[in-house]
Amino acid sequence: MLTINSKTLAKCFLAGAKNLESKKEWINELNVFPVPDGDTGTNMTMTIMSAATQVSGLNNPSMQELCKVIASGSLRGARGNSGVILSQLLRGFTKVAENHEELDVITLSEAIEKAVETAYKAVMKPKEGTILTVARGISEKALTIVNDVEEIEEFVSILFEEGEAVLKTTPELLPVLKQAGVVDSGGQGLIEVLRGVLDVLEGKEVDYSIASSGSSSVSSFAKITAETEAEIKFGYCTEFIIVLNKPMTEKEEHEFKGFLESLGDSIVLVADDEITKVHVHTNDPGKAITKALTFGSLSKIKIDNMREEHQEKLFKDAEKLAKEQKEKEEAAESAPAERKQYGFISVTAGEGLDEIFTGLSVDYLIKGGQTMNPSTEDMLNAIEHVNADHIFILPNNGNIVMAANQARDLTEDKTIHVIPSKTIPQGIVAMINFIPDRTPEENEATMTEALGTVKTGSVTYAVRDTEIDGVTIKKDDFMGIGDKTILSAGTDIDAVIKEMLDKMIDDDSAIITIYYGEDKTEDDANALAEKFNEYYPDLDCEVYYGGQPVYYYFISVE
Repeated sequence: MLTINSKTLAKCFLAGAKNLESKKEWINELNVFPVPDGDTGTNMTMTIMSAATQVSGLNNPSMQELCKVIASGSLRGARGNSGVILSQLLRGFTKVAENHEELDVITLSEAIEKAVETAYKAVMKPKEGTILTVARGISEKALTIVNDVEEIEEFVSILFEEGEAVLKTTPELLPVLKQAGVVDSGGQGLIEVLRGVLDVLEGKEVDYSIASSGSSSVSSFAKITAETEAEIKFGYCTEFIIVLNKPMTEKEEHEFKGFLESLGDSIVLVADDEITKVHVHTNDPGKAITKALTFGSLSKIKIDNMREEHQEKLFKDAEKLAKEQKEKEEAAESAPAERKQYGFISVTAGEGLDEIFTGLSVDYLIKGGQTMNPSTEDMLNAIEHVNADHIFILPNNGNIVMAANQARDLTEDKTIHVIPSKTIPQGIVAMINFIPDRTPEENEATMTEALGTVKTGSVTYAVRDTEIDGVTIKKDDFMGIGDKTILSAGTDIDAVIKEMLDKMIDDDSAIITIYYGEDKTEDDANALAEKFNEYYPDLDCEVYYGGQPVYYYFISVE
C-alpha cells in the first residue's frame, strides 16, 4: 500500500478512536496524582469520540469532507488539556491531508509535522515529557525516514515503535512521572490511537462501529441479558417521538445528536419534516426529554430501566423535570433579551458553590470541574446563552483553561475574556474583584492579578500507592493537595489538613475559608473551623457549604 484514500483514513481514525476508548480507564490510572477523578483517558476519549460518531455517519466522504468532520468534531468536543492537545494534533494533520485525495508517506510526514506545530502553538508553556514530546518524536522520525520508506504500513509501524520509545523516556524528562513510577498518560493515549491505526494497515480484524451512530430504526433494540446487566453504563433506555413545531435544520439535528451523545450512548435520531424519532441509553432521561421539548411536543414516551429498578419513579421524575425546565425556558424566552455590557460564565460543581457564584452575579453555570471537565462545545453553548458584549469565563480548574481559550478563539460575535482560574476559590476571588465601572481590559487584568492572592488546598483520598515530591502515599490515604503538588497525606484527616495548612499559611495570611463537600456536614466544617481558630488565632475563619463531590473540603488562604 503506497497511498491511502479517504475511506482507509476513516477506518484508521475510527480504529484509533475505539482503541483509545478501550484503554481509557487504564490511561486514567496513569495520572500522576492518585486522585479519584484522574481523567486523562476519559478526556481524550470523549474528545476523539466527538468526531468519531460523526465520521461513522459519513457515506463515502471526500478527503476534504472527512478532514473537516475530524477537525470540527474533535475541536468542539475537546475536554481537558490532553483532549485539547489531541484536538489540535488532529486539526493540524487535517490541514495538510484535506488538500490531497490520497496520502503517501511524504504527505503523511508533512501532515504529522503540521499536527505537532499546531499543537505546540496551542500550549502557552509547553512541557517536555508529555503528549507533545511523544508527538514531536514521531514527527522527527517521520522526517528522517520519509525518503527511505515508501510503503505506508512500514512507515507507520516505524513511527509507532518510535512513539513507544519516546514515551518510555517521559519519566526522565518529568521528575514527577519518575517519582510516581508512570509514563505520561496523554502520551500513552496518543500511542493507543496510533496502535489502532496500525491494526487497520496491518489488515487485522477491527470493529469500526461506533455505538452512538445507531441504526435507521428506533423500535428494534437488543435486550440486555442478565449476564451483562451489571456492566450497563447507562441504565435507562429512553425512546420518544417529537412532533416538531417546524422542520429541524441540519444544524439543529447535528447539535441535538451531539447533546444526546453527551448524555449517553446507543443513540438513534431519525428526522423528517414533521416528526423526529429518538432513542438513547442514558442515566438522565429528564435532560433528553427537556431538550426535546424545545423542538415540539412529545408522544410515545417510553423509559425502560435496564437494571429493572425504579422505572415508574424515574418516568415521573423525568416528566416533572421536563415540565419545570420547560416552564423556566418559557419564562426566560418571554423576558426581554436586553444586551448587557458584561456577562459571566463559571465552571462549578456542587449546590453550595452554584449559589455562591450566582450570588456573585454569574449568569451561566457550567456543571463540571474536578470530576468532569467540560468540553469546548459546552463553553460555546454557555457563551451563546449569555447576551453580553464582553463575557468573562472562569474555568476554576487548570485542566479546563485550554478548552475555554479554544471556545474564545471560536467566538466571533462577542468578546471573550478567559480568567485563568485554576481553583474554585480563585474563581470566587476573581469575581469579587470585578468592578463594573472599569473597562473590560482593566477588569481582566485586575481579576487575573487577584488569582495570586489566594492559595487553595483540596482534601480528598488516594486511589493508589505512590510517592510525589517526597510525600509517601498509600491507597485510601487522605491527601491535602496544594496549588501545585500534594502537601500532605496520611490516615488521619485532621492531621493531613493541619499539615497542609501549615505549608499554605505565611506572615501575609489573614483569612481561611472552608467550603465543605457533599460527604461532610455543617457540623464537621464548624468543628474544623474551631480547630483552625485554635491553631491560627490571628486568622479569621469562614465556613460555606460547597456540596462538591469527591473532595471533602476546598480550603483557601488569603
